[in-house]
Amino acid sequence: MIGRLTLSDFRNHADALIVPDHAFIVLTGENGAGKTNILEAVSMLAPGRGLRGAALRDMARQGGSGSFGIAAEIDGVLLGTGVAPGAPDRRQVRIGGVASSANALADYLAIVWLTPAMDRLFMDSPGGRRRFLDRLTLALHPGHAVHSARYEAAMRARNRLLTNLSAADAGWLTALEAQMDEHGAALASARADLVERLSVELAAQPDQPFARPALAIAQEDGAGEPLAPRLARERRRDAAAGRTLSGPHRNDLAVVHAAKGQAAALCSTGEQKALLLSILLAHAALVAARRGQPPVLLLDEVAAHLDPMRRAALFDRLAMTGGQVWMTGTEDSLFSDLSSATRLTVSAGHVGVPQVNPSV
Repeated sequence: MIGRLTLSDFRNHADALIVPDHAFIVLTGENGAGKTNILEAVSMLAPGRGLRGAALRDMARQGGSGSFGIAAEIDGVLLGTGVAPGAPDRRQVRIGGVASSANALADYLAIVWLTPAMDRLFMDSPGGRRRFLDRLTLALHPGHAVHSARYEAAMRARNRLLTNLSAADAGWLTALEAQMDEHGAALASARADLVERLSVELAAQPDQPFARPALAIAQEDGAGEPLAPRLARERRRDAAAGRTLSGPHRNDLAVVHAAKGQAAALCSTGEQKALLLSILLAHAALVAARRGQPPVLLLDEVAAHLDPMRRAALFDRLAMTGGQVWMTGTEDSLFSDLSSATRLTVSAGHVGVPQVNPSV
């Protein structure tokens, strides 16, 4: 768990210090106070661009120096990330005081989140579902981030060469396609392993109070063939399209409401939210069993649209994961069923302890 979190010039927080003393951390305050910004800061302690997917320069506090810093203590190890004033687009990471890569953060923390923007996950483009799938996979397979980065780098280089195919070096194209094959196979294998294990975990869950989903990876035709020869055959097609049209970057996560046999995209908004929560809870149990360390869960406004019965059930299930859970809400009453939690108020970028009204 995160034992200590400090922010410096991050979003609307000039500085902040949070020292949790319970597994649940509840952040309450008005809209725009900076609650989600704290969750985003925690999410930056993992590979990737955080829960908003924002540009690094946009995370620095307006009116500040242009830099920001996030640091956390994890089992005696200090993790830090941020940017320097002169390089707002270059992320720096330090682990135990030593400069490291962002991908190395995955060895220390598994972090998964749900935000209100994800309520439309099943309705939006496959890219959003693929990123969600990869975040879940990364928690189980920390090396997933490295394979993803190398696959994307090789694909970008190939796409650049294809802009002038007649002049492109065929040997270099072949080498790039071999890299995409190697790292793409690792991506596909890790995703398939995650979905298979998660499906077993979900099969043991009841249909209520949260809808039980069935998962599968939707693949393109011919996905069983090695990628490199396919890419070599499809160079002219990809050059005309201006992008690579085959590979694991085209996969999608297919989700079905198991009890109804209905695609998640056709379910109600409430059912889609319940499906997401079921996936998250099953995933937390899976990661805890496989890694011996439950993931850190970031839940932004997750309780607002649940009835009291489902809120209480959610808190019980979250407690069973044994992990650290960061939650936000506009009212502390939403979390009244939590018997123990670190409760903090957030107001205009300031984090404090809620005031208790004296009895009259």
